[in-house]
Amino acid sequence: MISVASCSLALLLSSAVFAAPVADSAAVSSAGTASSASVVAPSSTVSAAASTATVPYISLNPNYPLWGPDDTTTPQAERGSLGASVIGPTDSDTVKQNPDLLAPPTTDAGSVPNAKWPFSLSSNRLQTGGWARQQNVNVMPFAQNLAGVNMRLEAGAIRELHWHKTAEWAYIIQGTTQVTSVNADGQNFVANVGPGDLWYFPPGVPHSLQGTDEDPAGTEFLLVFPTGDFNEDDTFLLTDWMAHVPAEVLAKNFQTDISTFAQVPAKELYIFPSTNPLPPSAAPISPAGMVPSPFTFNFSSVAPTSVNGGTYKIVDSTTFNVSTQIAAAEITLVPGAMREMHWHPSQDEWGFFLEGQARVTIFAASGNARTYDYQAGDISYVPATYGHYVENTGNSTLKFLEIFNTDKFEDISLSNWLALIPPALVEAHLGFDEQTIASLPKTKRVITAPQNATLSSSS
Repeated sequence: MISVASCSLALLLSSAVFAAPVADSAAVSSAGTASSASVVAPSSTVSAAASTATVPYISLNPNYPLWGPDDTTTPQAERGSLGASVIGPTDSDTVKQNPDLLAPPTTDAGSVPNAKWPFSLSSNRLQTGGWARQQNVNVMPFAQNLAGVNMRLEAGAIRELHWHKTAEWAYIIQGTTQVTSVNADGQNFVANVGPGDLWYFPPGVPHSLQGTDEDPAGTEFLLVFPTGDFNEDDTFLLTDWMAHVPAEVLAKNFQTDISTFAQVPAKELYIFPSTNPLPPSAAPISPAGMVPSPFTFNFSSVAPTSVNGGTYKIVDSTTFNVSTQIAAAEITLVPGAMREMHWHPSQDEWGFFLEGQARVTIFAASGNARTYDYQAGDISYVPATYGHYVENTGNSTLKFLEIFNTDKFEDISLSNWLALIPPALVEAHLGFDEQTIASLPKTKRVITAPQNATLSSSS
């Protein structure tokens, strides 16, 4: 029979083990890490264990990407003493663009769905006069609430008159595009949109897109739709509809002779060549007037906020009034700078990288985190509430878009949150000293400047 005394002794021993503190701050500084086995005797002057005494401290060893896209070495699935060399076949170019997948940082853990899709892997629809390729849940299942299309039109080429079930938001990458539209009240709109500018058409509103010769190459742009299952091939097209209505019905509808429709295409045109469009001033005048809120926005003329490390500017329905389902930010980072650690309270983030190289770690709670590397032309996706950052890991300026299916841009900054709560809470959670807590920003930084991290002597 087990005595009461022996049970009491076992409980006391158990309590002593689990309450024992791990290595103190001096031990962490000298070793770069504190394992759960590195325990020290509690100070006789302290009556209670430190708040983090029941778990080990984080490692201060660096976890930089181990190579870059232009590295001439042969990448291996090794980080420190972990992993082993690759002895089977491998796609060297893909591996060099994604160092944090083959040799992830030791801080990655658990499972996070794939959050990267390069447009270069999307099937391209080639037409006379241009092309289009798309990303949706079929190729990136993680991206449940937004989808994108990359489209190119030669000078004069037309993306034919059409409409969608969803709203359409666009960012001009190069060249000038002429857009036309008519709303449900019979009010019309025609405008030319240049690089860095935007357009937005509400669900069901018909429109057309046409490249101009302002740039001899025509135009290229990014389209974003506020639903992950959008399919560009499901668009409502003018010629497709006309080809599927009896000719006598067409004649009755337009109150004209049936011969009028002899040259209506028998199938959709989608993208087709044409001549350069007339200036917007030549558009017909509607008896109902023009649309009350323009469908375009001169985002390129908005002065960005410049900070140490880069620039940013934001557009949502407060400035682009008609854009009630899409908000966005355009951000540039100098080499080594970072879009600070943050999250978005209620809306997923669909990102697009325009220039440079980036590294993003996505924190999905419950010990799940995954790091991804991005280049120009890549799409990123971060669900609402998932913590993340964007770091410029290249040698040139990083430029990217953050896009959300919402009417107003919102984010929560980690450092700003910690700056605006009682300092004792921060100290209890993270062990920060008074000077560090006092330096936390009481206004959002958005961007953090490049900084050489101070590493421990063994790192």
